[in-house]
Parts: sequence; C-alpha cells; structure tokens
Amino acid sequence: MPDPGPRPLRADAQRNRDRLLAAAVRAFFNDGPDVTLDAIAKDAGVGIGTLYRHFPTREALIEAAYRNELTKLCDAAAELLRTLPPDEAMRAWMDHFVDYMTTKRGMADALRVVIASGGDPYAESRDRLIAAITMLLHAGAAAGSVRSDVEPVDVLASLGGVSLAAGAPAQRDQASRMLDLLMDGLRYRATSTR
Repeated sequence: MPDPGPRPLRADAQRNRDRLLAAAVRAFFNDGPDVTLDAIAKDAGVGIGTLYRHFPTREALIEAAYRNELTKLCDAAAELLRTLPPDEAMRAWMDHFVDYMTTKRGMADALRVVIASGGDPYAESRDRLIAAITMLLHAGAAAGSVRSDVEPVDVLASLGGVSLAAGAPAQRDQASRMLDLLMDGLRYRATSTR
C-alpha cells in the first residue's frame, strides 16, 4: 500500500506550529542564533515540549522558519493576482520581496548554523522565487500592463540589487522609490493603453 505521506495537523497543532515559526523568525532576527528555544516557546505561548514535537532540533526550527517565510512570499503572488490588476500585484509583491530579504538577512547567522550542520535551507529558494515572478510577469504580459520580453531571472536579480542597496528598515522609502523605477521599466513598451 502506498504511503499517504504525513497526516495534516489538527487545527490547534497547526496554530501552535504557526506561532512557533513566527516567534522563531522574530527571535533569530532580533537575538541571533543563540536565542534559547525556551524563549521562543514562551514567546509563541506554548511549552518547550510542543516546540520539540514540531521541531526536534534548533536547526530544524531555523530551517522551517526560513522556508515558511519563503512560502509566504511565493504564495503571495497568486493571492495578489486574485485581488489586484497584474502590474499592481507585481509591485505589491516587490514590497513583500524586500521584507523577505530583510528577514533573511536578519536570520543570516542562524541560517549559517543550519548550513554548518549539513542542511541547505536555500535548496528550493531560487526555483520557487522564479516561479512566482514568472506567474506575475505572464499575468502582466497577458493583460498588456507589463512587457512580455522580460526574463524572470533578470527581475529576481534586480530585486536582489534593490534589497542589497536599500534593504534596511530605515531605507524603506528609498527601496520603494527604487521599486517604482523597476516597475516603470517593466511597464515601458507594454501593449496596454491604460
């Protein structure tokens, strides 16, 4: 009989897991990789046993927290396309990307702990980001609001550049202006007349 895979978590267990991941991101961002797991559990409002049931090691928690942030970013592309015109969805997603990169940089020391233990938290990152950008670009090109000749990898590299140049929280206004410029370039020569 084929393995059905892991069973979905009960609603209360899923809430605990989600709270633990959010608390872990905050803790690793603010306090670095040496924050105690007890402090993370307390911040999440659960006991340490609940933390260990979900994440048996510090490295497992760090990697899960990072991957959860990646998932939220990539899932946001489809969510934004459901509620906004494609070019506006792309621009809103760019803001999410800068937030994601800020969090990733804040967790850098913790992520290095995972890598040192043999893990690869970034294994799927590039492919998932390219898939999200491709979805946004295709929707924009189909609507005529974004150029159809843009490579997703070029958009990813451009967003990475903005995040490096102006990714600190204090630089948010500058990052927004740079993202507006990038968006203007994506709209240039689009087929829409709006």
